[in-house]
Amino acid sequence: MNLDRRSAGELAAAIRDHSASGVDVGLFPAMVHLDEVIRQVAGSSVRVGGQNCSDEVKGAFTGEVSSDMLKDLGATVVLLGHSERRHVYGESDEFINRKVQRGLDAGLDVMLCVGETIEQRRAGETESICRAQLAAGLAGVDRDVLGMDSSPGRISIAYEPVWAIGTGETATPEQAGAVHTYLRGVLGGLYDQHAADATRILYGGSVKAANAKELMAVPDIDGALVGGASLKPDLFTPIIDAAS
Repeated sequence: MNLDRRSAGELAAAIRDHSASGVDVGLFPAMVHLDEVIRQVAGSSVRVGGQNCSDEVKGAFTGEVSSDMLKDLGATVVLLGHSERRHVYGESDEFINRKVQRGLDAGLDVMLCVGETIEQRRAGETESICRAQLAAGLAGVDRDVLGMDSSPGRISIAYEPVWAIGTGETATPEQAGAVHTYLRGVLGGLYDQHAADATRILYGGSVKAANAKELMAVPDIDGALVGGASLKPDLFTPIIDAAS
């Protein structure tokens, strides 16, 4: 919940104009700025998505935004299960799964977030929590939605350890890589190895220019879900360059 319409549009224009060879870049603006951001990046390769969507298709749900509405505006992807939705607003795995289904039904790609709290990590529950969130979030999602070998499908995963979001703390490349490798194994068990290999798994948690290159050099880390550092072009573009 940052920026105003003008600054969101200026950020989008700066990212649109930044060379990003071999890197897929997406922006998830606040709902009220979606139209402006989509207008700014029109004709470019930059994708635009919603930060959330309703678990309902339509109806008397005041204040909600449906996946069809996002699609109608020109969004191509939706971010679901973000740690703030889970831990600030109490969204359950089952609730998030309904949103995943709505997004896919509307023709949107889905970026599904998973991750553990510091208490869960200290209790040795990182793998069990991430597995449960991933399996529940993808419940009922058909194999044909997933990718094949080097061709990504319509689902991507973002691992965001809650203890490393907005705190300045960052999982070490070894810590992050271990969870990414584990999640890819879980995907292989839920579907098959081809789907697991094709699915992009991104790291999110205090990603910034100073650590982006080291994090994304880890074999099972396919990209970054960037938070505070994505709000200013001079902070965000070096991360894009690091990915490149």
